[in-house]
Amino acid sequence: MKEKYDDLDEYIADLKAEIAKNDQCATHYYNLGLALLTKRDFVAAEEAFLEAVRNSPHLAEAYVQLGGICLERGDLDGCLRYNEEAANCRAKFPVPLSNIAFVYLQRGEPDKAITVLRKALKWDPKFVQAHNAMATAMYMKGEYKACEEACREAIKLESGFAPAWNNLALALFEMQRYNEADDALNKARELGFDVPEGLVEELALRVRRES
Repeated sequence: MKEKYDDLDEYIADLKAEIAKNDQCATHYYNLGLALLTKRDFVAAEEAFLEAVRNSPHLAEAYVQLGGICLERGDLDGCLRYNEEAANCRAKFPVPLSNIAFVYLQRGEPDKAITVLRKALKWDPKFVQAHNAMATAMYMKGEYKACEEACREAIKLESGFAPAWNNLALALFEMQRYNEADDALNKARELGFDVPEGLVEELALRVRRES
């Protein structure tokens, strides 16, 4: 629908006009929420998504968006709650499962994250972000070989996915494969990943020692 509009404000105005004529259309509220997110108007977007789920309580995508808004303001509990609601609304929907895993990782609970990520990857084996989250979980557990394998799976699916290159560098570093780690870290930097300068320096030192 949005493709025919050159101006976002015009699109939003038309959506609001449609809602004024039919205030029970969840799709209009959902599209309004997406448009408001584009403008980074999180408060108005949240209200639009809430109206969407009031009119369509099983609209899983709206719950995912509400979880994202919670995350934007640092509310991990809200993010978890909304994504759990999304997962309950639609079976075999991997996106909220990956988001739930992200919350567990932020809380330092990699085992819980792994359980959820395995479900997400069962439903979508090509879900790059889930493979990378799995790599993070394995790294947190000190299972560096498993972390490497998850990173390489993500990279195989999307070679330009910088976070996977960064995680790969971390795992290789821990396994004392410094030259490989340096290559992976450089790739992450080339792709725009913000690598801690301390890690760059430490890795460069280890590489020099091996030379």
